[in-house]
Amino acid sequence: MPEPKVPPPSQPQRSESREIAELRRLKQEQPDLGAAADLQIELLQLQRRVQSRVSLPSIRLEKDWINSQLASAPVLHFEHLPLEWGELRFLLRATASAMRSHGALEEKDFRRIEVLCRDSDRLPVVVRSWYEAPKAGAPPIHADGAGLESVLVEAMKPFLTRSADAIMAKSDFAGWTRGTCPLCAGEPEFAVITPAADRVLICGRCLARWRFHQVTCPFCLNPNRDRITSFASRDGQYRLYACDECERYLKAFDARRASRPVMPSVDGVATLPLDAAAIQKGYK
Repeated sequence: MPEPKVPPPSQPQRSESREIAELRRLKQEQPDLGAAADLQIELLQLQRRVQSRVSLPSIRLEKDWINSQLASAPVLHFEHLPLEWGELRFLLRATASAMRSHGALEEKDFRRIEVLCRDSDRLPVVVRSWYEAPKAGAPPIHADGAGLESVLVEAMKPFLTRSADAIMAKSDFAGWTRGTCPLCAGEPEFAVITPAADRVLICGRCLARWRFHQVTCPFCLNPNRDRITSFASRDGQYRLYACDECERYLKAFDARRASRPVMPSVDGVATLPLDAAAIQKGYK
């Protein structure tokens, strides 16, 4: 009688990141957020495939030099980014595919990404224009990238966050008082209220963090507390600050009552009901 075949040992699975574990937990606790959580999980998995291979930015990683550049911020120029165009093309295509399959990207925009990735001359022009568009006085994003910002920001995350992490390890931007990111000029997409009750803004592009006034609107710099509307999630874990001058809003994670650190990829999904409430009240 022949001996039974022994199956080959299974390959050890790569452990999931804490963000993905939290998103899976969020899906179980709030099934209505399941579709958004699934998309975010897929995007994080794609970004993680590339993240470990991303180099450091070509910038002087010295505290005094970085702080000296704040006067002419943004500190991180396009030339400093550790871009690898093959990896970026993969991320653009895979991100667009994931977003399309989850209903977050129209078919025509998916095809635009495909065309852009095949054009080795035009792609760098479009990516540079997207990156530099938030800078004061810069032209708007190239026409071939207009409407594709949601794909570009996710595909560029591994390169931008790698650069931001390296720079933040050397400086806390203590002298920075503006509402835009000192590294890439992006706008804040989230905030965290620290245990000391400081408000720290988090860039929506590179995830850099910097302290900002507790009440002032980072978008229009309205300092009038009476013109800021604030409300909280049911569990008190999140707050939303809406400006009655520019009608924009910013969500915040309250670390004073949290058992984990802020995780923008998770907290952005968890606060979708706050987005709906703000939009219903006329904010944007």
